[in-house]
Amino acid sequence: MATMRVDGTPTRTIRPLANAQAVEIIDQTALPHEYRWLRLSSLEAAAQAIGSMQVRGAPLIGVTAAYGVALAMAQGDDDASLVVAVATLAATRPTAVNLRWALTRMQRCLAPLPAAARAAAAWQEAARIADEDVEQCRQIGKHGLQLLRRRAGGRGRLEIMTHCNAGWLATVDHGTALAPVYAAFDAGVDVHLWVSETRPRNQGLLTAWEVAQHGVPHTLVADNAAGLLLARGGIDAVIVGADRIAANGDVANKIGTYLKALAADAAAVPFYVAAPRSTIDFACPSGAAIPIEERAADELRIVHGRDASGVCGQLRQLPAGEDVANPAFDITPARLVGALITERGCCPASSEGLLALYPEERHG
Repeated sequence: MATMRVDGTPTRTIRPLANAQAVEIIDQTALPHEYRWLRLSSLEAAAQAIGSMQVRGAPLIGVTAAYGVALAMAQGDDDASLVVAVATLAATRPTAVNLRWALTRMQRCLAPLPAAARAAAAWQEAARIADEDVEQCRQIGKHGLQLLRRRAGGRGRLEIMTHCNAGWLATVDHGTALAPVYAAFDAGVDVHLWVSETRPRNQGLLTAWEVAQHGVPHTLVADNAAGLLLARGGIDAVIVGADRIAANGDVANKIGTYLKALAADAAAVPFYVAAPRSTIDFACPSGAAIPIEERAADELRIVHGRDASGVCGQLRQLPAGEDVANPAFDITPARLVGALITERGCCPASSEGLLALYPEERHG
């Protein structure tokens, strides 16, 4: 049963259609102007959905990739087809480690099986990954709520700032950074969310859309307003998600996260990062080793929206030949992170902090 709602209906971001050998996703490139579902029936469709950001958010990318393998096995279940499926999906987004994590898990599950057993097993394993993501995000909300309660103290409204979209749209349900916010709201805490627009893809608009569906009070702000708001002293904490957390606690997240962490540090406002185990890359020593995805220049040159008559469309704000740089992520060093919030609890952003929560990753 889904927890988050759209128009009052409990909804997950991805829903399998087992009898049709397909999945349906919310087309996030249409939000917030249009809410529509898109059917994925092949490996190629799943890869396209991830690469074009019709699904986005590290945990949901991983789950979609798992279902992408299942769709591929329905098309061909031999060893070569499995290898091609994993390679095709792995090439879609280089920064979010959940993608690689999910594909590795699917490959380990399917490779030892007879070819004839792989299609059914792939579907079952993808469903398990999706359900585990829901439970992990629920636990992140529970542990993050404890941090928020301590920030609230005896005062009135709790003022939280976030960046990009790390809500239920970025996962299967609940979200990562927004899971504690939803948990606080559902527990009766008077909470208000400051939402950064997050250019150039404007994922902050997705955050505003989804929290409005849940009834959470919020205010959308221009990215560059964050520093002033933090300096004024009206923000109690900043919570963001992550696309990859290195073994030393460095965090890769949507471009602009680092600037908020710097501003929060200058204003003595705690900066928290929420993510499940699948986002933590113990094989990556530091943020310097994380590849940064460079996305298409037209994401800066073209903006999307509705015109005066309500018709969705796009508008060119820069000439086609204008030279632009469009890195999709930046690295926030561990020293700027007040705590990591995971499904196992909260810890310092450090090697020892992470290993205390995940001792099975300690070697030697």
